Amino acid sequence: MRSREVSVWLDERWYDALDVCLKDETVEDRLGDYLDQLINELVPEQEYSRISQEIWQEDQRGQQELEAARKFAIFHIRDSGQERFLQVERPLEFLDAARLLRTYLRGERGASSFEQMLHQAEEISPEAFENMVSVRMENTGKVTGAFELDFDKREFSAVSIMDGWQTFAMGDVSTAAYQADRKAHLTSDQRWTRFLDALDGRQITSAGHLSAREVRLAEEISEVDGHLNFYLKTSFDVDEVFGTQVCTTENGDWLNVYANYDMRAAEVCDELEIILHREDGSESALSYHLNAAEKEILLRKMEDYCQEQTGMSLADYSAQIMAEAPEPPTGPAM
Repeated sequence: MRSREVSVWLDERWYDALDVCLKDETVEDRLGDYLDQLINELVPEQEYSRISQEIWQEDQRGQQELEAARKFAIFHIRDSGQERFLQVERPLEFLDAARLLRTYLRGERGASSFEQMLHQAEEISPEAFENMVSVRMENTGKVTGAFELDFDKREFSAVSIMDGWQTFAMGDVSTAAYQADRKAHLTSDQRWTRFLDALDGRQITSAGHLSAREVRLAEEISEVDGHLNFYLKTSFDVDEVFGTQVCTTENGDWLNVYANYDMRAAEVCDELEIILHREDGSESALSYHLNAAEKEILLRKMEDYCQEQTGMSLADYSAQIMAEAPEPPTGPAM
């Protein structure tokens, strides 16, 4: 908003006298009120409306620019069986969070909890955390980092905009931060390279953190009740993710895992469909709730696999399947 200073010279004695008389107001406040009154009395209504609208629009744009400039990092912390979801208004990235973790683990700031390492952290709801993970995956720059620190399992997870959740042992993350900062003369890019190189190949499988590395689709895409059904290869540690016990020589159990795409809603369904086949021939149905990052990774994988298998996008293939579906019967039932 463009402003112009209006100066009024007044003998200091008059100013002091007015200041005493006004009590709860200042001379400047009263002059401002008088200027508002002057504007209302003298400016034509049409001109008043035009200027008021311009000022309001400028103020809205200013607020939007301020909001767009705000950047956040979010943290989900598990410690001693307790959970906290936090946001900080700081542009923290993976390496920044790793440095904080290393400092905390080494006790260099005397913090009794990791939360104390986060200056002016604000508690948020689990739903708000998931929404901000989605923003992180969209790579708008608004959310610069999304992290889960499980001190009970000693795991550190971070959202990559390319791969979704990636999980590492806390000790490996701490060591990688040390490798990044070990030499003082390195540039920021060189530190990032050393940090990521130190973590390369050290990803671990963890429940709630399925990544692009673990999501691999196979077999034919089928249609079931308005959903496209995709088969997931179980080449990762399914016991760690789903809480089963099939990665063992003690039994002959196995899993079939499916992800579903709702064609009408044009979105990945919230849960994986899991069939546990036991060696005695019995079956059990299990489920796994997908979080925001996992759904986004699955959507990308489904889009690529649909193109590969059908030569069409998910949207076009869904439209074709729905157009070919038989119309529901009409008329009275016999």
